[in-house]
Amino acid sequence: MFRLAASQIANIARSSIGVTSRVGVVRAAHHEIPAEEFDKQYEDYFSRADIDGWEVRKGMNDLLGMDLVPAPKIVDAGLKACRKVNDIALAIRWLEGVKDKCGDKTDEIYPYILNHVRPTLTELGIPTPEELNYDKPELALKSVFDM
Repeated sequence: MFRLAASQIANIARSSIGVTSRVGVVRAAHHEIPAEEFDKQYEDYFSRADIDGWEVRKGMNDLLGMDLVPAPKIVDAGLKACRKVNDIALAIRWLEGVKDKCGDKTDEIYPYILNHVRPTLTELGIPTPEELNYDKPELALKSVFDM
């Protein structure tokens, strides 16, 4: 869903060179994957019964290293994987990473993601970084330019 802009650019590029276009394509490891298949792949990865803390971190690090914002269902699966390994700090860092990936569209995309994952956050008892006041610096000094 958030790959819409990237897929539209890819579609324009493909159509300009005469290649048929596909909607919702993710380019990963030198080949293209349909967006639904990409989302399913990561959902299945995080939903494995035998996943451990290292694998959860690896999957999240791989996703946050890509040039995309994870879909809410992937964020949901990541939060549930954090609960499986009983790591609330990782869940909060995951939400911070997703917010960071929103870039300059944070005011539009991040509330959308939070709205979709709110039931999971409530079910698992995971607070958001904003609820913990992690979005505001605790010991930051006032800027001299604001005085």
